[in-house]
Amino acid sequence: MTKNEMTTYYAKRASEYERIYQKPERQEDLKRLQATIAGSFEGRNLLEVACGTGYWTQFACKSAQSIVATDYNEVVLDIAREKDYGSCPITFIRSDAYTLDNVIGPFSAALVGFWWSHVPKAKLSGFLEVLHSKLSNGATVVTLDNRYVEGSSTPISRIDDEGNTYQIRNLSDGSEHEVLKNFPARHEFVKRIEQLSEGSESIELDYFWLAQYTMKGNAEQQL
Repeated sequence: MTKNEMTTYYAKRASEYERIYQKPERQEDLKRLQATIAGSFEGRNLLEVACGTGYWTQFACKSAQSIVATDYNEVVLDIAREKDYGSCPITFIRSDAYTLDNVIGPFSAALVGFWWSHVPKAKLSGFLEVLHSKLSNGATVVTLDNRYVEGSSTPISRIDDEGNTYQIRNLSDGSEHEVLKNFPARHEFVKRIEQLSEGSESIELDYFWLAQYTMKGNAEQQL
């Protein structure tokens, strides 16, 4: 899926995006993740990458001092802007997650919600380098994403030569889209960030995983 194809897919999916959070079997996991995100950014200036419709922004704002939330798709940002975030100052910016070229840091925290799985394996180091360049030393990075669960997750349709996995997704308008969706194991995540962080923690729930790490100084130069 090219960038333009992904943008089109998420624009079409915008109005139904949050239905995925209504699956009954996932509710207990989601409550735990919501509480964790709500308490993770006390007093910090947060950069959120690929914020989508603002679903996780509405929990991060419970503790963050301020938030700059980015997404490449203006359609989902329009939906995000309509949510109630209380007194937390929030700025929504259309920005490419691979460049963040119109985002001015540094930030003392970052949130990457359900984006890691959409990054091709060959682009992951580059994405992290850009993200870390926007963060201050000692910044907290929180990322969360899906685990693959047979019977609940959309089946894997194919695997490419680089090991990326794909799903075929159908929208309510009848359109069909092939979407890159990776499901990294814990050791893959740890391998990516162990040289960049002073320490990391992770949890694996039935349907999701969440990890948090603290940035080292000049981590972006160690990729």
